[in-house]
Amino acid sequence: MAIKTNVNQIFEDLDRYRNFCREYGYRFNEADLYNTRSGIYKQFQRFVAGQKPRNQWEIDYTKYKEQEATKARG
Repeated sequence: MAIKTNVNQIFEDLDRYRNFCREYGYRFNEADLYNTRSGIYKQFQRFVAGQKPRNQWEIDYTKYKEQEATKARG
């Protein structure tokens, strides 16, 4: 019975990780779950701990606006 509980926890963690990636604009890769060397998983750990992770959507939007401004000037 303990094995079934552990498997369920893994799938719940995977769902939370996928939702985090979708919400904050990160590339989702199942292999990164529990990989402490992955930068995305580190951001997820910050999120789980109640800290604010980097929002990749905002970063990409800022870069996009800068590129558009550069194109308009040149």
